[in-house]
Amino acid sequence: MTGLKALAWTLDDPARARRLLDLTGLTPDALRAGATDPAILGALLDFLSGHEPDLVACAEAIGATPTELIRAREALS
Repeated sequence: MTGLKALAWTLDDPARARRLLDLTGLTPDALRAGATDPAILGALLDFLSGHEPDLVACAEAIGATPTELIRAREALS
């Protein structure tokens, strides 16, 4: 659930969504088709972890802590 909330938050901003696609190599179709796929959610959480301001902002927006987002990523491995 944390991953899906983080995905929704990320996609809410067009510039951030474009950066996600550019940096991960995902396509919009792959993202839509794999929104619950652990590999896709892992790529999203890696993306957020790679830019601390986004990690912190996302955590605050979804009612989590940055540590919880990182733990969610580890749980997907």
